[in-house]
Amino acid sequence: AEQLSTSQDEINRLLVDYALNYGHVVRLKGGDPFVFGRGGEEIDYVQQYGIETTVVPGISSAIGLTGLQQLPLTYRGISESFWVITGSKSDGSLSTDLYLAAESKATVVVLMGYGKLAEIVEIYRQRNLHNLPIALIQNGSLPNEKVVLGTIDNILDESTEKRVGVPAIIVIGEVVAKHRSFQHIKEKALAL
Repeated sequence: AEQLSTSQDEINRLLVDYALNYGHVVRLKGGDPFVFGRGGEEIDYVQQYGIETTVVPGISSAIGLTGLQQLPLTYRGISESFWVITGSKSDGSLSTDLYLAAESKATVVVLMGYGKLAEIVEIYRQRNLHNLPIALIQNGSLPNEKVVLGTIDNILDESTEKRVGVPAIIVIGEVVAKHRSFQHIKEKALAL
């Protein structure tokens, strides 16, 4: 996010180097290594060198952070499914799957997409989904966690006012209204 990171090529090289020179290597990842974690790419790379791999799956922030917020991704009669989409593709462009997801009634969780929030909001506005609930969860599960709730129409202002930054996940859909603090958001909007 805001920190300098090591390139994937360098990580792959280090994994092989340490495995061949020291035996066992533990590659610890936040979240689940197979949900935008490049776990598959890393396994493919090290196996080219005859290195055995074992994976201990983690919990994706898409599920873990929403669970900590008691924010259901599915809810009978409201949302029958959910999408987990990257906000930025490797070339930096917005994932085109967001356009498809916006046509659905499914809950949409966007990872690595906070920098594209304005573009994402515009996709929903173009579909007249101005009052659709949306949540931003920054630094989820940490002491400095920040949760910002709103609607498609006001989330940009809310995120600026509350100074949301990265890392943050975006949750879009009617289930966001099930969050324990969302009733206050509805009352505030009706008062305007």
